[in-house]
Amino acid sequence: MSSAAPRTAGPDHLWSVDEHLEDILATVRPLEPIELQLLDAQGCVLVEDVTVPVSLPPFDNSSMDGYAVRVTDVAGASEEYPAVLEVVGDVAAGQASLLHVGPGQSARIMTGAPLPPGAETVVPVEWTDGGLGEGPVTGMRARALAPQGAEGHVHVYRPAEARAHVRAKGSDVKAGDRALESGTVLGPPQIALLAAIGRGTVRVRPRPRVVIMSTGSELVQPGEQLGSGQIYDSNSFALTAAARDAGAIAYRVGAVADDAETLRSTIEDQLVRADLMVTTGGVSVGAYDVVKEALSYVGDEDEAGSGIDFRKLAMQPGKPQGFGSIGPDHTPLLALPGNPVSSYVSFELFVRPAIRTLMGLDDVHRPRTRAKLTADKALTSPKGRRQFLRGMYADGAVTLVGGAGSHLVAALAHADALIVVPEDVESVEPGTEVEVVLLG
Repeated sequence: MSSAAPRTAGPDHLWSVDEHLEDILATVRPLEPIELQLLDAQGCVLVEDVTVPVSLPPFDNSSMDGYAVRVTDVAGASEEYPAVLEVVGDVAAGQASLLHVGPGQSARIMTGAPLPPGAETVVPVEWTDGGLGEGPVTGMRARALAPQGAEGHVHVYRPAEARAHVRAKGSDVKAGDRALESGTVLGPPQIALLAAIGRGTVRVRPRPRVVIMSTGSELVQPGEQLGSGQIYDSNSFALTAAARDAGAIAYRVGAVADDAETLRSTIEDQLVRADLMVTTGGVSVGAYDVVKEALSYVGDEDEAGSGIDFRKLAMQPGKPQGFGSIGPDHTPLLALPGNPVSSYVSFELFVRPAIRTLMGLDDVHRPRTRAKLTADKALTSPKGRRQFLRGMYADGAVTLVGGAGSHLVAALAHADALIVVPEDVESVEPGTEVEVVLLG
């Protein structure tokens, strides 16, 4: 959550991208750890090292259906001169009491079953006659003949080395080993490991709950009929999807009309389920930019440290931004511009790192690299602004997608990178090496 109010500056102060991001990351704090059931912890970040309480596998077991035997009893076995062994019984997976395999003996064994005392190796059923005295068995017949239950004799047609087809106790992890480190994000393989070593719960930082809200009386929900002067609300869908991609539990709120009181009450209603709030639209200097007005009175305005600071950033797109905390719990809020590309670029630069910080991750940023610009002509950039252009990255090269317009959603849909043009650069020639933010 938020620990302090953001810095403020005069209305004419032009913030750099780095200053704005530093202010956000200095204010937002990781969520408090909680104990969760394994499946509820998926996507969360561990806050403790997990030590293995019992070796995995916990006992020597067979990796094949076949026969558990002594090495000397099958040494030199061939199809012409098979080893003939007494079958003393079956060993099934999960079986508690074990047979003993003595000289000249064998035990039918199933995959995953414990290696019985006396046995030193496992002969796959395909190397035997399956106890039928009819030559080697193969394919479906071999699988059908695996552990039968009837005792008798088996012919073995190939020798086996010691410990062949045996999974050794502790060959995966040993008791006392560190299974997972603090800071690990729990995905399906990590959940599987925790379950395999017997952990039913784990201590993690929960996934942040992020509420996404778009503003504007012109916005219509997809699937509805457009009226004159109306457009579909794409921002709330894009940012909700982006928040989920970042690791959050995201809640999308339908577009709110340009009415300060309605927006204020909607935000207050949503605070109960928000660790972070994101609005899009209404943060510039237009006559109907009601976000500023509404956010001036949200929650308990007497709470020290609450408040939203609206800023101008030296960037394109995304010059108008807002950041601060609202309500009695000082819930962080980022107010993004309303143009689709501006809001998405702003999310990637500012909201995603905030979400990753709430999760307790060490590395909160998208990866960056250097790439050669592929273009038909030089790119131009406004002086004093850090420009972010959409691009496609492959094999050390990046190609511009679409133009610089902040409304070009189609171009954004085909981009997997942002081309960064620094504040002091006004033109970039084709073939120039540029910095690239990788989005995919």
